Amino acid sequence: MPTKDDTILLPRTKTKPKLERPKLYKVIRVNDDYTPREFVVMVLKAVFRMPEETSYRVMLTAHRMGTAVAVVCARDIAETKAKEAIDLAKEAGYPLMFTTEPEE
Repeated sequence: MPTKDDTILLPRTKTKPKLERPKLYKVIRVNDDYTPREFVVMVLKAVFRMPEETSYRVMLTAHRMGTAVAVVCARDIAETKAKEAIDLAKEAGYPLMFTTEPEE
């Protein structure tokens, strides 16, 4: 039987803070008239780890439409991948361009 000096322990309710998911960013391949198709496919495979068919499809979409989304991921990864691809193209002497923008 509890006395007035006894402490009664009640289960504490745990509150988890709501964490917002990080905003996703698109890496966009921008078409140009100078970079060879084979080189674009090679960059997409090497930097974005795309299978041959997917990289060819992204390359063709950019060729026909002007731009194509290569990948959607966290901002820091998107910016790193875009820079990596641009740097690879610059080393080879091509003006290949990738941009990043937030996904709606």
